[in-house]
Amino acid sequence: MLSKATPAPIRTAALFAAGVVLLTACGGGTTNSSAAGGDQADGFPLTLENCGRTVTVKAPPQRAVSVDQGSTEILLSLGLADRLAGTATWSDPVMKGLEKANKGVERISENRPSSEKVLDKEPDFLSASFASTLAKGGVAPREQFEKLGVPTYISPADCVGKDNSGGGDGARTAPLTMDSVYTEVRELSQVFGVPERGDALVKKLQARVAKATDGIDASKASLLFWFSDSKAPYLAGCCGAPGVITRELGAKNVFDDTHDEWPQISWETVADRNPDVLVVGDLSRTMQTAESAEKKIEFLESNPVTRTMDAVKNRRYVLLSGQAMNPTIRTVEGLERVAAGLRDFGLAG
Repeated sequence: MLSKATPAPIRTAALFAAGVVLLTACGGGTTNSSAAGGDQADGFPLTLENCGRTVTVKAPPQRAVSVDQGSTEILLSLGLADRLAGTATWSDPVMKGLEKANKGVERISENRPSSEKVLDKEPDFLSASFASTLAKGGVAPREQFEKLGVPTYISPADCVGKDNSGGGDGARTAPLTMDSVYTEVRELSQVFGVPERGDALVKKLQARVAKATDGIDASKASLLFWFSDSKAPYLAGCCGAPGVITRELGAKNVFDDTHDEWPQISWETVADRNPDVLVVGDLSRTMQTAESAEKKIEFLESNPVTRTMDAVKNRRYVLLSGQAMNPTIRTVEGLERVAAGLRDFGLAG
C-alpha cells in the first residue's frame, strides 16, 4: 500500500555532473559492459532492464536518493548509508538493526517529496519501490529525471506481473513471488558495485523464509490483511505481498478472489467472510484514519459490524509494520510474524 502526494514542478536545468543515459525500452535481467575509460569502475557502465526502460549507470552512485522506505531499507541493509544523500516516504520506524545507519541519512520528507526537494540533493541515482512514485501524480515522471541525466530504478515487484494503468494501487496479473524482491536486492547491489553484498543478503532472506515455513500447515486458517483507513479500508487482494505470506504458509486470504493490490471493501463484506485471523498494519504515519494497530483494534472492537466477527471476539490479531505488508525485504518479517501468530492461535501445525 502506498501513499499519495501532489507533485511539484521539476527544474529543467542540467544540474548534475554524474550523467547517466536512460534509453526508453519490467523486471529483470542485467548485462555488464566493459569499462571504456581508465577511470571507470570495474563492471561499468552497467545496463539493466527495469520496468519498461533500459537503464545505464556509468559509475557506482555516490549521492543516491531513495524515495520509498522499502528501497531505502534495502540500500541500508547493503551497507550503503554513506552513499545516500536523502530518503523519503516513510510509514514505519526503520527496520531493526538499521537504526544507526539510518540516523546518518537525511530524511527529506516523511511523505512523498516534491521534485525540487529531491533535486536539491543533487542526486546521481534515484530509487523507488512503486511505479506511481516516479510518475505523474508522484514525485515526477522518470522522463523528467532522464532529461537531467539522473538514472532511476523502480522495484521489479511493482511492475512484473502487475498492471498499474488503472489507478489506485494497481492489480496483479500474476502472483508476486519473493524472486522479484531478490532481483531488486541483487540489481541494486550491482548498481552500487557491491554484488557480493546482494548475494549475501538474498541468502539470509531465503534462510529466514525456509525456517519460518519449515513444517507448517495453516491450510485451515483464513486471514484478512488490513493496511489502513477505517472508513473505506484498504484490504489485501490475492496476489501481492500478503499473497506471498498466505501461499508460503498454506493459509487462505478471504479476499483471494480480487486481483487488485489493495481494494477498498466494506466492513459488511468483511464480516460476512468472517476471517479466522486479522493481520493489521501498525503504521506510524498519520495520513488516513486508523493508521496504528491500536486505533485499528479500537475500531474493530467498537464498531457494531466488526465486533461480532470471530477474530475480533477471540482477539486473534497479528500486528505487522506497513513495510511487511508491501513487497519488500520486510515481507519476510511479515511471514515470520504471521507464522508465529497462527501457531500461537492453534491454527497451524
